[in-house]
Amino acid sequence: MRILFLMICLWGLPATAQEVSRSFGPALATTRLLVRSTTDINVFGPVIDAFLATRPGLAIDYEQWGSNALFDLSLADCAVGRPGADVVISSGVHQMVQMVNNACAAPHVSALTTALPPALRWRDELWGITREAAVMAYNRDLVPLDDVPLTRFDLLDLLRPTASPYAGKVATYDVESSGLGYLFAFSDAREATTFGALLESLGRTGAVATCCSAEIIAGVADGTYLIAYNVLGSYAQVAAQSDPRIGIVLPQDYTLVLSRALMIPKAATHSAEAAAFLDFLLSVQGRAVLADVLLIDPLTDDASAEERPPVSETTLRPIGLSPALIVAMDQQKRAQFIRRWRENFSNQDLR
Repeated sequence: MRILFLMICLWGLPATAQEVSRSFGPALATTRLLVRSTTDINVFGPVIDAFLATRPGLAIDYEQWGSNALFDLSLADCAVGRPGADVVISSGVHQMVQMVNNACAAPHVSALTTALPPALRWRDELWGITREAAVMAYNRDLVPLDDVPLTRFDLLDLLRPTASPYAGKVATYDVESSGLGYLFAFSDAREATTFGALLESLGRTGAVATCCSAEIIAGVADGTYLIAYNVLGSYAQVAAQSDPRIGIVLPQDYTLVLSRALMIPKAATHSAEAAAFLDFLLSVQGRAVLADVLLIDPLTDDASAEERPPVSETTLRPIGLSPALIVAMDQQKRAQFIRRWRENFSNQDLR
């Protein structure tokens, strides 16, 4: 009954749920691969171009979605066996694990997929294709060097004073509207004893919870926010390349590391081409292009290396693709977590 209700609701989804779309390759191509993804189209475009250069005559229609909307639509397609996307890529990897668990994915095995470490391959139906850190970004012009937070404890210290200049000037993802934001916050809650204190401090000082990486990072650059917490380092580094106002820190207490997950839906129309796309992304050539657009991050953070010691490998906390992520999708646990979040942000108009 719940799945039927979900399907009825999603048939009426507004067009704005899909953020943007673009076609790549020959306009008259007889085979068109439909890729639905949460990855910014301007970041991922060069990766698609590189793949299509190896596949003459193939075209790709790319749709950029928010993680929650992409999950809902993909789940609805799966429920009725409706051909939708040929490839789904999402930063909401807990949602992707849930879809695989719901038997929504087609398997694929190749030398490249089997070479992946177990944390980046689950049931030969879900694969991690990127390596991106959750970082703190800050405005270089407006945050004094001595104030740059290198750990979550440092951020807590900045927010502790009654008249903190950072009150109302810290931004993070809204865990209810952003699947990635929920995943990062949920991982924080399981990883560190600082989460409760940090959540309380963010709420008490009027931190802004909003939906999107681009909005948060642009706000840091123009001074709307002084610090952004738990944003994707790949997007922050892309912005920092052209805007020297943006500084980036990989937290020294621990740094979450995300691998965007790729799934080939069971009802995909072009599953062979989808598998070829996956293999390209895992190949030496594909990984080089992903590295060029910073979706595979060496995690050395050269942009702000002068402001902090290099991050240690022991500090990294990869979010692996495993059934453990299904805990984050448990309806009761998710409702409790969001209720706790809302209680701390109760005095705000979440954007």
